[in-house]
Amino acid sequence: MFAQVCAMTNYIRRYVPGGTYFFTVRLQDQRSDLLTARFDLLRSATRLCMKRWPFEIAGAVILPNKLHMIWVLPPGDAAFSKRWRLIKSTFSRHVPAPATISTSQSKRREKGIWQRRFWEHVIRDQQGFDLHMHLIASAPVHEGLVKRPRDWPYSSLQHRKMGLDPSPPRTIAPVPSAQDRRAAANAN
Repeated sequence: MFAQVCAMTNYIRRYVPGGTYFFTVRLQDQRSDLLTARFDLLRSATRLCMKRWPFEIAGAVILPNKLHMIWVLPPGDAAFSKRWRLIKSTFSRHVPAPATISTSQSKRREKGIWQRRFWEHVIRDQQGFDLHMHLIASAPVHEGLVKRPRDWPYSSLQHRKMGLDPSPPRTIAPVPSAQDRRAAANAN
């Protein structure tokens, strides 16, 4: 158990100045619809952050209890964590606290709205960008919220001139790591 906890606390984020990132950020309560119910507040918190620490949102979809975004950071800037901290804290200040929060959240003086961490992925090329834009476009369909991506109102893709109803997704095998490639080469 201790090794698992230590492994989680040693997570190292990859900071690429001027990088393009895909993010998934979740609410603590997975049954909540707070993000869509308070969409205007989330938009205001994001705009406040963008005014203070500029970045570009290349694509975004807001689901009831999580969001996906693609950000392009300015050249020489890799500080996405401070941006998420500002967005999450600004949003949290303006919504009521849940009825109960965990002891660890209480000790850290957290309100219990957001999951503590978020997931990020550096987008390295156009193929990766296209794949993550597809994920953003299709997320409301995968969540069972709409039948077609263009029917979801909380997506930045509504404003783009592109086909929002992509063809059915193909199964894409995971890209093997360097170790997996060596193992695969030795197996053949």
